[in-house]
Amino acid sequence: MIGNEPKGFSVLDLLSLELKEQNALDLSCVAGRAGLGRQITVPDINRPGLALAGFYESFAWNRLQVFGRGEYAYLSKLDAEGSYEAVNTLFSYDIPCCIFTSSLNPSSSFTDAAEKAGCPVLVTSLNSNEFSGRVLRVLSDIFAPKTTMHGVLVEVFGIGILLVGDSGVGKSETALELIERGHRLVADDVVEIRCVNGSILMGQGANKVIGHHMEIRGLGIINITHLYGVGAIRDKKQIQLVCQLEDWDPDKVYDRIGMDELSTDILGVKVPMLEIPVKPGRNIPIIIETASMNERLKKMGYHSAKEFNQNIMRWLESENARTLYFSRDDY
Repeated sequence: MIGNEPKGFSVLDLLSLELKEQNALDLSCVAGRAGLGRQITVPDINRPGLALAGFYESFAWNRLQVFGRGEYAYLSKLDAEGSYEAVNTLFSYDIPCCIFTSSLNPSSSFTDAAEKAGCPVLVTSLNSNEFSGRVLRVLSDIFAPKTTMHGVLVEVFGIGILLVGDSGVGKSETALELIERGHRLVADDVVEIRCVNGSILMGQGANKVIGHHMEIRGLGIINITHLYGVGAIRDKKQIQLVCQLEDWDPDKVYDRIGMDELSTDILGVKVPMLEIPVKPGRNIPIIIETASMNERLKKMGYHSAKEFNQNIMRWLESENARTLYFSRDDY
C-alpha cells in the first residue's frame, strides 16, 4: 500500500473541476480573481446571515460563504441605506470565497470590497439547496482520506472486487478473462482508494490518461475500451471484497468450508477478504465469479457455510438421539 498525502485545494481548483450532470456546480468568477489561489481547508459551507447582522462570535470564516436569496435581500437593504460596515467587516476575515446562488449578481459595492480584499466572488445558477448538496458531495470526495494500492479493481455481478497479490501471480490475466466473460474493469496496476463518509471505500484509476489500459506479459499494453467497448469499463466502484491471489503452498492449510471470515483493513475500514491459491488447473475467474455471487448472498442475509454447519449439527444431534433411543434396555 502506498500512502498519499493530501494536497492543497484552492478556489481555482474548485472552478476547474470537470463535473457533469448531477455533480455540476456551474460556477463562474465575477470579482476578486486575484484571490483565486486562496486555499479551501474545510469541506463545509456557511451561510453568513448572522455575520452580516453583526454577530461574529461563532463565525465560520474558514468555510465557503454561500449567499442565498435571504442574504442577498439583506445586502440589497444595506446597499440602499449606504451602510457598508457589515460588508467591510466580513472581508476583514480571510474567507476562502463568496458564492451567490440562483444567478444573483452582487452589487458593485460588494464586488469593490471583494476586489480590495482580494476575495473571490463566484456565482452559480443553482439554487441554495441544490448547490449546497452538490458542493458538499464534491468537497467530501476531495477531502476524503485516500491511498493507492497495487492491484486490479473489477466489477463482477455488481460487486467491486480488488485483486491483489505478488507481481506475476496473474491478476491482470484473471481480470482479462473476467472482462471477456462480460464483467467490467475499473483500474489496473495502481488503484486509488478514497474513504467516503468514513465507511465506504471508492476505487478508481490513479491516472485518467492511462486508465482502462492493461499490461499483459507477452502481449504488452492493451486498451480495454477499444477492444471490448465502453460497456466493459467504469470510472469508479465501491470496493466490497478483496481477493488475495497467491501461489499454491502445499504446506498451508486453506479454508475449505468458509467459516473463517477473513478481512483486511483499508483506511480504517474492514473489508471481507478471500485467500485464493493459484496453480495450474484452477479456473480462477470462475472462482471469483462464485465468490462475488456468494458475497451478494451474504449481504442479503444468507450464509451458505453457516447454514451447512447448522444442518450438520442438526443431523448429528438427530443421529445421537436415535442411537440413544435404540440402545436403551427396556424390560
